[in-house]
Amino acid sequence: MGIITVLWEKWTEFKRDFIKITVAAMIAPVLYLIVFGLGVKTTASGEPYLNFLIPGIVAMSTMTGSFGAIVQNMSVQRLYEKALDQVMVSPTPLWQFIIGQILGGSLRGMYAAIVILLITLPLRSELIFNAQSFFIMFLNGTVFATIALVLSFLAKSYSDAPRFTSYIIMPMTFLCNTFISTDQMPAGISQVIALLPLSQASGMIRTISKGGDAGVFGYVVLFVYLCVFSALSIMFIYKKKNL
Repeated sequence: MGIITVLWEKWTEFKRDFIKITVAAMIAPVLYLIVFGLGVKTTASGEPYLNFLIPGIVAMSTMTGSFGAIVQNMSVQRLYEKALDQVMVSPTPLWQFIIGQILGGSLRGMYAAIVILLITLPLRSELIFNAQSFFIMFLNGTVFATIALVLSFLAKSYSDAPRFTSYIIMPMTFLCNTFISTDQMPAGISQVIALLPLSQASGMIRTISKGGDAGVFGYVVLFVYLCVFSALSIMFIYKKKNL
């Protein structure tokens, strides 16, 4: 019941701010498509660069959508509205609250990715996006929703949320297999960046879009991130409850 309650809150927020959420989900990815995909006429691995770029932007949208849906709202609710304190004294099991937040954030990321897919339909790139692709998008969204939860528990002020975006999300946007392949980076750095969640999600979605097999390794990496940050989220919230 607690999970449904949190999801209903997210749905109410989504309906209320539908236009704002949709426009925010479109602006940066569309600019990237115009500047890098249409403005820069180049190829990647012998094929149009746009075919490389679109899967990366779709994966990036699940990251930014999921992360943005959680980190700022939770920081404000915890620090100023004290809504988290109310959750702790309510009958709602805290683990259900955490799961609800993660699912709600991931669904927001999925929405952002679907918006981008609809925008790129007229480009006729002939890329394949199937059920496996959408599962990877959802999984990537859950990872970044849990990361956002952990960071929101660590936030000391309202201004920390934008800083987290600048320190974490912005570097991943440009480095993690979105605009350029991690294989083109210097040895050592490329291996580290390749292990980041967005790198794996972008790579798997891109492989599937070409009709290939995504393999198992990427799923393992994403599930490890999900388990680690979910455990940290639960640890933080139960630690706060027991203070």
